[in-house]
Amino acid sequence: MNSRVVYQRLRDAALGVHTLSIAQRHDHALVDVIVDGWQLTLALDSEGLAQCIHCTAPCGAQAGLDAWQRYGSNPCDLLSQWERTQLERLLAPCCSAASTKSRRS
Repeated sequence: MNSRVVYQRLRDAALGVHTLSIAQRHDHALVDVIVDGWQLTLALDSEGLAQCIHCTAPCGAQAGLDAWQRYGSNPCDLLSQWERTQLERLLAPCCSAASTKSRRS
């Protein structure tokens, strides 16, 4: 699964085409989300959405950092500034927690 396919899921969530649901929040500023049956693990940093760590499609196909780095771009790198801002708004409780943690460090 290439990064553009995963980017499309993130873009759909940003545009409101599909709902982004927060499934679980992890330590180290990671959050699992579900978009239209796709499960994504996103990494957050002090500036907001940093990258997509892993993705599992509804059919069971999986991809992660290793696959995307081979092709030179993480799905989050393909987002426009507006799309990124919309996603960060949806992840706001997670992003603000990540920002608080990084300021304490």
